[in-house]
Amino acid sequence: MRTPFRLPIGGGGTDLPSYYRKYEGFLVTAAINKYMFINLNLPALVNKIKINYSQVEIVDVDRIHTIRHNIVRETLRYLNIEQPIEIGSMADLSAGTGMGSSSSYTVGLLKALNQMKRRYISVQELAEEACKIEIELVGSPIGKQDQYAAAFGGIISLEIDKLGNVVVKPLKIDHETVYELEHRLMMFYTNIERNANEILAEQSKKATIDESTAIRSMHRIKEIGHEIKSALENDNVTMFGKLLHEHWLEKKRISTKISNRSIDRWYDKAMQNGALGGKLMGAGGGGFLLLCSDYGKRKHLRKLMEAEGLRYMDFQFDWEGSKVLGNI
Repeated sequence: MRTPFRLPIGGGGTDLPSYYRKYEGFLVTAAINKYMFINLNLPALVNKIKINYSQVEIVDVDRIHTIRHNIVRETLRYLNIEQPIEIGSMADLSAGTGMGSSSSYTVGLLKALNQMKRRYISVQELAEEACKIEIELVGSPIGKQDQYAAAFGGIISLEIDKLGNVVVKPLKIDHETVYELEHRLMMFYTNIERNANEILAEQSKKATIDESTAIRSMHRIKEIGHEIKSALENDNVTMFGKLLHEHWLEKKRISTKISNRSIDRWYDKAMQNGALGGKLMGAGGGGFLLLCSDYGKRKHLRKLMEAEGLRYMDFQFDWEGSKVLGNI
């Protein structure tokens, strides 16, 4: 099973229940060709469940509740799976980098287990069930963006009503604009790993208690999401880059944990040397820094960021979403 990581483009944070239940959400997100791989094996003789990740867990089939991996435990319980099984995973990117790894894992595991059970569901159902597992059963303070991007792939907009119902619409982007986006967008690893849940929990808390500054910024971020969709569908990558900058400034108003002195220094230097705008992937605080370069400034900008100790990562968009590579 191969499931892409996601690239948040605009409107992020409006997919949190604390926001959309009051005001409805809108965002633009995408999937890229960096993947989470899930492998299932059905052992013939061993009556155990084995999970291989950064640790190895082996439990009896009747003791699923003792599994420490929250996503595996709750997914197995959700699907009522009580049989010997081995679950292995590998990823192109590690956790804590802001690329939605936990949701890619959840979507991939859920799709693989459904395939094993011959339980066929739509892509929309796959995304929504992954949301249920992560948000409701595991209790992660996250939104719905990551699961939908991982399940659908492509470049999509999500409209979320107050009940949490999601309408997915692929953006109508010209092929040449997609190629231009892939060329002008540059991703750099900051060498900072962080716990996104802490940042998202603070953001949700502020939205829940209706803190005026946070809510005003969230409203503007949602507007920027609509403006980014319009810019991309009108082949205006330069305007998209400038909107990324405004998006970043609004994000920083929501939480003190979104940035730090090093990130601010890198971002400011990038803006002075050919970047139109940028943002940190995911909740912020570290992980990958995404920059949109101006025409002719890509090479200079890359050299500058690498001289600062940041690692460049090339990527393209993924258009397939979560995909079965081989049947059990």
